[in-house]
Amino acid sequence: MKIKKFMAPNMSEAMKQIRLELGDQAVILNSKVVQRKGFLGFMKKRNIEVIAAVDPDAGKNSPVQTAPARGEKPARAPDASVRSEKESLQKEIAALKKVVQEVSKLANPAYQKYPLPVQKRLNAGSQQGLDESLLLVIGDALYEEWEKANGNLTEDEILKQAKALLQKKLSRFTYGGSRKKYVNLIGPTGVGKTTTLAKMAAQAVLEKKEKIAFITTDTYRIAAIEQLKTYANLLNVPLEVVYKLSDFKKAIEKFSDFDRVFIDTAGRNYRELQYVRELSGLIDFHAEMETFLTLSLTMKEKDMKAVFDSFQSIRIDRFIFTKLDETSTYGAAINLMEQYGKGCAYVTNGQDVPDDMLEATPGIFAEYVFGENDK
Repeated sequence: MKIKKFMAPNMSEAMKQIRLELGDQAVILNSKVVQRKGFLGFMKKRNIEVIAAVDPDAGKNSPVQTAPARGEKPARAPDASVRSEKESLQKEIAALKKVVQEVSKLANPAYQKYPLPVQKRLNAGSQQGLDESLLLVIGDALYEEWEKANGNLTEDEILKQAKALLQKKLSRFTYGGSRKKYVNLIGPTGVGKTTTLAKMAAQAVLEKKEKIAFITTDTYRIAAIEQLKTYANLLNVPLEVVYKLSDFKKAIEKFSDFDRVFIDTAGRNYRELQYVRELSGLIDFHAEMETFLTLSLTMKEKDMKAVFDSFQSIRIDRFIFTKLDETSTYGAAINLMEQYGKGCAYVTNGQDVPDDMLEATPGIFAEYVFGENDK
């Protein structure tokens, strides 16, 4: 196998050099960014160092043995041990080439400027659906740490630093708990709003000993009202069903001396603006209300964004992401927080009330995205 090191100002130029000297069968073994001094030692230049290899015998058939010419001595058959050693070496080379080719197929070209251990962590984040721009920021930070340590970082150390970087990035979204009297959950159908509302209410009653009440505007589904009535009876708290804005205002007056009022809304296709207008005409969104957009992590990211965009006329304070236990990818939640500048209050991971709900700390997202934990 022929191995050679190449230096170029960028990966595109490096690939040109590799193809020119080693051909199209070459594979990249490693790549990294190096800083080279410029004029008189100043103004460092950023280059890409790439190590590539090619098997000169790749694709060739074994030579066909022919009879020796007259007067020519027959070629001596190689010793059996030499043949065995050569075959073993060829197998090892073939296995190495296969591994390198598989890694090359999985690798994002944008990550090839980083050392392989860093590339591995970024690829893991990419598989989680994290936005590439965020991953490149994390990659640059990891590369700085790699250089400080002169490349002496284990994969576990890189993993730990990747978690810490993401956690720091999300720290501005830290949630300190709801501090407003009226707690309102909105969102599309099927995301688990009513169950999530019941979990929040149960925590308020059982842990904070607050005096609470329920209001529901979900008059489209009888089952939804009955479900909330069941939770209200279990918690021994009142429930008001409202059909129009005047009903809502009367319910607010009725519960004026309560600590907290939890409001459930109908699950509709909120990508259709008429439903958003209906919601705005039914609920008085005032300063004492905290509104949570509830989305399921099983939804496609583009659908989540479409729902958020449809609520431009309503102030959304924070996200709640449900069905954590029904998916294995969590990057979309972080992408939405980053894009819209809104934090997440809670994530839910089951149907049990009130247990299957966690406060959404930055550490939780870092563990679920980069963690190799038991989840």
